[in-house]
Amino acid sequence: MADSSFDIVSKLDRQEVDNALGQTAREIATRFDFKGTGATIEWQGEHAIEISASADDRASAVLDVFQQKLIKRDVSLKVLDASEPRQSGQQSKISIALKEGISSEDAKKISKLIRDEGPKGVKAQIQGDELRVSSKKRDDLQAVQALVRGQDYDFAVQFTNYR
Repeated sequence: MADSSFDIVSKLDRQEVDNALGQTAREIATRFDFKGTGATIEWQGEHAIEISASADDRASAVLDVFQQKLIKRDVSLKVLDASEPRQSGQQSKISIALKEGISSEDAKKISKLIRDEGPKGVKAQIQGDELRVSSKKRDDLQAVQALVRGQDYDFAVQFTNYR
């Protein structure tokens, strides 16, 4: 019997993030408390978003609205790397970087966790920015998924290619 396997990845659904950004832009255009603040939210390249407003608290409020929209769309907030509000002329700006992929150090941490605490006979291999976990028994793989879900990492974790 062939080994069963799955991949542990940290990917972000760009379309869902774009939809949340569009909803946030519409909401701040119509909400009363954002009138006259010049609040905007927009893409800055492929993996960055910039929020600008006339005051720090308004920029932070736009960030809160954006985070709520992401939560409603089942996007983990761990993909966001938001900076502190900074002054840029008359505007207050917040830069948000979008994190994707598992770094090699994080992959090594997960691999060590699986080796130390996971069921026997489960192998974890690092493949670029993802981790392939394989075993003869599917029950062991499900136990590993539960083990990894139970940990609190600073990146979003998804399981793909379950076979």
